Amino acid sequence: MEAGDLEKPLVVIVGPTASGKTSAAIEIAEKHGGEIICADSRTVYRHMDIGTAKPTQEERARVPHWGLDLIEPGERFTAADFKQYANEKIAEIRDRGNLPLLVGGTGLYIDGVIFDYSFEPTYDQKQRDTLSKMTIAQLHKYCHKNNVNLPQNELNKRYIVREIERKSIRGKRRIHPIENTIIVGIATKKEDLLDRIKSRTEHLFESGVVDEATILGEKYGWESEAMTGNIYPLVHAYLESRLSSAELKDKFTMLDRRLAKRQLTWFHRNKFIEWRSLSGAIDYIDQYLATTHKA
Repeated sequence: MEAGDLEKPLVVIVGPTASGKTSAAIEIAEKHGGEIICADSRTVYRHMDIGTAKPTQEERARVPHWGLDLIEPGERFTAADFKQYANEKIAEIRDRGNLPLLVGGTGLYIDGVIFDYSFEPTYDQKQRDTLSKMTIAQLHKYCHKNNVNLPQNELNKRYIVREIERKSIRGKRRIHPIENTIIVGIATKKEDLLDRIKSRTEHLFESGVVDEATILGEKYGWESEAMTGNIYPLVHAYLESRLSSAELKDKFTMLDRRLAKRQLTWFHRNKFIEWRSLSGAIDYIDQYLATTHKA
């Protein structure tokens, strides 16, 4: 069998928020006939476009994107749901003769696919009841003591409890990634990443994130689970005059910096990731596809 007849590999691109994953993935997809599956626990929600920094309509017109707008805010969508969805899309993309790209910063979504996690319900009801009675501060202390990574929404008690429970689930997984997969991480200097995060913060506000959050808050309620993460609680505080405009931007920038740090901590545990600069990652993937598969 010649290289061109091989099944298209799964190209996985990971990295912290604002590292440039989307732009890199689009460039590769345009060169090699690819389709992008977004692995982001925030962009699965419909209507939450600006605040979650979804790929723009222009970007989606250039390359097919999957994994966006899957559920209404408030509906439940787990890592197990994403794994099933992503595997179906990978198969469909390959059936079309195209290149599947799994791209995102939600570590559990990525690892669930590439390490074939078994998401069987293994929680202990007694433990869940005990954890649910703890305060957020107590849960954070528990996670630190037991080497459990905090979820992206570290102020949501249910998310933290589920993360603790998932620690036992992660024992049921492959030691090596699934076959025919290349995994590349976008490495960014700390100061450059901070500049990108600050620029994106300004872009969100210029794009109308306050208006978007206002509409969503009125439609779904500010206490809806989807509204308790990311920038939306901060906008709520701003609308109630508890934060100034400058404070709102500063706090969101700080949240994104913390998110980037958690994402990097997660991904750096994966020894199979090839870390490259933004341009270096594109070159690395281009060379891999040129030597092993025809575009």
